[in-house]
Amino acid sequence: MKPTVAIIGRPNTGKSTLFNRLAGRRISIIDATPGVTRDRIYADCRWNGKDITLIDTAGIEPQMQGEILSAMRRQVDIAINIADVIVFVCDVKTGVTADDEAIASLLRKSKKPIIPVVNKCDNNTLKLPY
Repeated sequence: MKPTVAIIGRPNTGKSTLFNRLAGRRISIIDATPGVTRDRIYADCRWNGKDITLIDTAGIEPQMQGEILSAMRRQVDIAINIADVIVFVCDVKTGVTADDEAIASLLRKSKKPIIPVVNKCDNNTLKLPY
């Protein structure tokens, strides 16, 4: 059985872009507007010689309220529960936020292996001190 990898993080950290890149094709919609991904989106792909199933998820906002946001959160919770591994995506431009810390705490409770990923490092956005 191939492992399932869920891509989790705040809205607009680049989860869907990463998902599409790993899947090798455009499956998830990518937009600068937060909240475009609302359901779990699956893709089977091959990574480093291994077959895996990827799950793209909606962005987590720890203080989610309202019917639609609650439904989105339930979809993320399902992805976390069925995943064998979690890829936790953060945005280097904003740095670690209070929401990132809350999400990290939630993910640690899952007891699943977590791979932290820092995204949006391209185009010289990361200023190194040398």
